[in-house]
Amino acid sequence: MSDETTDGPEKDWADFHVERWRDHWVLDTPFDDETEATFVRMGRLLRHLKGIKDEAASDVGLRDFEYDTLHHLMIRETPGTASPTVLAVDLGMSLAGITGRLDTLERSGWIRRTSLPDDRRRVVVEITVAGTKIWREAMALRGHAEDDLTSALSPDERATLAQLLRRMTLHIERASETGRQASS
Repeated sequence: MSDETTDGPEKDWADFHVERWRDHWVLDTPFDDETEATFVRMGRLLRHLKGIKDEAASDVGLRDFEYDTLHHLMIRETPGTASPTVLAVDLGMSLAGITGRLDTLERSGWIRRTSLPDDRRRVVVEITVAGTKIWREAMALRGHAEDDLTSALSPDERATLAQLLRRMTLHIERASETGRQASS
């Protein structure tokens, strides 16, 4: 599928956005058209991907917060197992908030909480077979939709995009690390 028309490149929403805002009287600072269009497109893609994730979760019977919690539980170095505190940190939640989520997931049979044998005060969260199954179903739907989205690119274009995004990600990771080091 080409993005060319007989009149030149086909325009997307970001192109129209840039045209509307270029030299707009409200803006007192000029902006670079390509930078603006890039981040507008990234924002639209992120909203689309969130919709894909939410739809996949809904299609298998999960609410978005249930999917997010199961997902964070599964993508760990110790897949399917974590402490409530670690999950709360990963999800940017309070301990009280994660407790409510875990209660819901446990009632549904998707996780279980157990005490550690050597320290009964410490709790570990484990995904159940049913939790793993429903998470995998949602992941498969999400994966198909993501594959469909990337099918607009050739294999070489996908590789180039991945490399460019890696460079941008490394840039912010390095800046974040430098900021942490400077504040210590």
